[in-house]
Amino acid sequence: MTAAIGYVRVSTSAQGRSGLGLEAQRAAIARFAEAEGLDITQVYEEIETGSGSDAMDRRPQLAAALKAARQTKSPVMVAKLDRLSRDVHFISGLMTHRVEFVVADLGRQPDPFVLHLYAALAEKERGMISARTKAGLAAAKARGTKLGMSARNKSQVRQIAASGAKANQMAAMERIKALQPQIEFALKGGASLRQAAEALNARGIESPGGGRWHAPSLLKAARRLGLR
Repeated sequence: MTAAIGYVRVSTSAQGRSGLGLEAQRAAIARFAEAEGLDITQVYEEIETGSGSDAMDRRPQLAAALKAARQTKSPVMVAKLDRLSRDVHFISGLMTHRVEFVVADLGRQPDPFVLHLYAALAEKERGMISARTKAGLAAAKARGTKLGMSARNKSQVRQIAASGAKANQMAAMERIKALQPQIEFALKGGASLRQAAEALNARGIESPGGGRWHAPSLLKAARRLGLR
């Protein structure tokens, strides 16, 4: 069984004290590792923001995880890409450490450049959400709605942002629905998730994110379609 190093992070001390997010990340890493035949030998835990030009200097646990990965020639595994960073330039800098990064939410990627692409797409998506939010606020202002720091206006801002996020979720669901016939065909006959993922890859059918299928990503898609 291949060894792997886990890394989990939350951005605030309040989240760290409550454990909010950390246990969910650990669970996601554990599920992915079991599906992919990986052995998590150690998990490094960090409570620190992922932004800023000195982000790496303020994240000693990530540095420790990288060191352990180099020493044992193991990959570093995170639950989601944003647990490493939301900044594409930071992700690019991590690639210079010549350590494999595995993102449970995206599946294991054979080419590290794919992480650059996912980071760039995530950055672009955040920009689009921000643009839609600003457009919604401008439209509200044009209608005469007063925007300020009142509880009512804060609620309006949250509703506009939620609308943008919902639109992205709906688009993702549409991509999954378009793949439903292929997913059902791959899973028929009692095929395991790994076998079904291999069958989809062999047929050249890309995942909703445009990459290869893996057991966790296939399970997520199947559950959203009500197949599991």
